Amino acid sequence: MQEGAGTMLASVDAAEVARFDALAARWWDPAGPMRPLHRMNPARIGWIEARIRARFGAAPVRVLEVGCGGGLAAEALARHGHEVLGLDAAGAAIEAARAHAAGAGLDLTYRAGTAEELVAEGRRFPVVLALEVIEHVADPEAFLATLARLVEPGGLVFLSTLNRTRRAFLFAKLGAEYVLRLLPAGTHDWQRFITPAELAAFLAAAGLRLADSAGLTPALGGWRVGRDLAVNYIVCAEA
Repeated sequence: MQEGAGTMLASVDAAEVARFDALAARWWDPAGPMRPLHRMNPARIGWIEARIRARFGAAPVRVLEVGCGGGLAAEALARHGHEVLGLDAAGAAIEAARAHAAGAGLDLTYRAGTAEELVAEGRRFPVVLALEVIEHVADPEAFLATLARLVEPGGLVFLSTLNRTRRAFLFAKLGAEYVLRLLPAGTHDWQRFITPAELAAFLAAAGLRLADSAGLTPALGGWRVGRDLAVNYIVCAEA
């Protein structure tokens, strides 16, 4: 996500773009600054894929991932056979994503740009993702309205984010950034975390219906999906 010249877009926070661009070279290092996402990815993609299949069947679908970064989720969905467009305004992250996909022999498309640009072009997709993104954008409610304009009628929107709870502050902010050093200090602003109730209200205002939600929690050997939404959680909304 990046800021256009003199224009603040719903999907853009210039400081956040610069932060993630600076991490681009280490995006695919499983022991690097993105290691929590590496470990979380199988659980969240499994949850997403099950709901895509339940809605659309076994045939591959077109998927847009907004704020794809270096392409962890985009590549995983491409391996499931989907036609994926990964979008991010962090240009260095997009270049890292392209290089990694090419090295892996994967056929997917990346684009440096904003969700608003795709809306202006009249683009729409059966499935739209924004994973670990909404807590970094300039205007979460407007961002969801933009995503709603990018999903086809009857399509699905998936979001994952962090809950604004004391536990999230202790584990995802203090613990992950300053105690365990799992993330670079300053990665998250706890004040910008979004509660499930707030997210449901934003979705409804955008004309989307919350269909399902689940918590994502660390476990031995990886992460697991459960009912505890107190720290990380993921939702599926219907257009």
